[in-house]
Amino acid sequence: MDAFAHSNLTGIAIVALAALVCGMTMERVKQPAFVGYILAGVLLGPTAFGIVEDREQINTIAELGVLMLLFVIGMELSIRLFLRLWKFVLIATLIQIFAAGSLTLILSSLLGWSFGMAILLGFVIALSSTAIGIKILEDTNELKTRTGILSVGILIAQDLAFIPIILVLGIISVGETNYQGLLVLIGSILTMVMLIWYLAKGGKVHLPFLSNVVQNVDLTPLGALALCFGAAAISGLLGLSPAYGAFLAGLVLGNSGERPAFVGSTRPIQSILMMVFFLSIGLLIDLPFIIDNLGTVLVLLFVVTVFKTAMNTTILKLLGQPWPQAFMVSVVLSQIGEFSFLLSKTGLEAGLIGEEVLRLVVAVTVLSLAVSPFWVVTARRLHELTGSVVTLRELMTSVYSYEADFIAAASLKVRPKFALAIRRLKNGIEKKYLTELINKLNYLAVRFTKHLSSHQRINAANDNPLGKKSSEKKVSKSA
Repeated sequence: MDAFAHSNLTGIAIVALAALVCGMTMERVKQPAFVGYILAGVLLGPTAFGIVEDREQINTIAELGVLMLLFVIGMELSIRLFLRLWKFVLIATLIQIFAAGSLTLILSSLLGWSFGMAILLGFVIALSSTAIGIKILEDTNELKTRTGILSVGILIAQDLAFIPIILVLGIISVGETNYQGLLVLIGSILTMVMLIWYLAKGGKVHLPFLSNVVQNVDLTPLGALALCFGAAAISGLLGLSPAYGAFLAGLVLGNSGERPAFVGSTRPIQSILMMVFFLSIGLLIDLPFIIDNLGTVLVLLFVVTVFKTAMNTTILKLLGQPWPQAFMVSVVLSQIGEFSFLLSKTGLEAGLIGEEVLRLVVAVTVLSLAVSPFWVVTARRLHELTGSVVTLRELMTSVYSYEADFIAAASLKVRPKFALAIRRLKNGIEKKYLTELINKLNYLAVRFTKHLSSHQRINAANDNPLGKKSSEKKVSKSA
């Protein structure tokens, strides 16, 4: 039992250390820390060093991290500003889903996909990652800007659209409508609309135990966790997404008088749980499958990223947003969302896709989540460039000048130490080789001396073969 507990403790320590080192490395090169967490998941996963093999426990904690993220978003959401944008957000989300579905239906006629598979892949492409998008906005200090508010509004609308998407997939797979699920969906939408309308009018939802909880520093984070996960559990029991319940709980708590205390106490917990979430994404990367299908995966990744950025930019521009803002919001939404994992599993269980397509969707989704920060940085720097850039060399130098300078500076520091280590290794090898050569020569010299003396004794005996007989005769005469 002690050995098992010690093994678990060692695994936790290795995971925490790997996440810390990789996160610090990414921060050092001006990249978000969560990219390092994904990298740590890849290194610790079963396709690399295999240190973390139990994905179920990691996935459970990762789901809690997503719930905490939406809980904090609900607490910090500006209701009045969101109400001014809800029509825009709703229309933009619907057009995104329609455009992505239309593209996959066109491709299905060329590639021979089934209707259900085309619709499923359209939903997968349309949805973006709430966790990645909001984390990028937080790291760039744009969460409360208009770009951030538009992005968060669209992300939340996409999360709410996940429930009707699941219903649509169920109808396609079985050929009949789930009226009970449809009623639950309509009820959930009406509940959220009424709650937001009430809070926008200045209303407050008073929970009797909150005032007692915030008086104790130890009970405050525990109360936040209980409220978040309790609302998520109730939402799941009603057949809705647990994320919906967590978001509503944060919305209620964010419009109460206890909001500042709860926001401060939940931040550290959210950071730890989100680290586990991004770590779980890295664990999902199947390196042998990606290597075997590298060309297909990279082409799909490029097409999806560029297509989503162009599609969302066009939609936002048609809805009245200026080009710069439409482009930056589209870049934040350019990745495939974590809900695609659930959609692909649902499609596999419903018979809409096969095992090979599932693995391909997971590979492209994970890589899309991993490269999203780099794409945002690249797009942002491209957006800020002046018209003086003419050649591709100048373009790459302008976009990645910081990274190039960092690598060059690091190489200047590392090169002398590396050269010294090589010289020491070379001298050590030469010294060891010389010592071994001398020892071997001494050994050969000793063997040669022994062999020579033995040879001399044999020759002496051969030169005087009667010596022994004469001595025997002398002995006999004396006798």
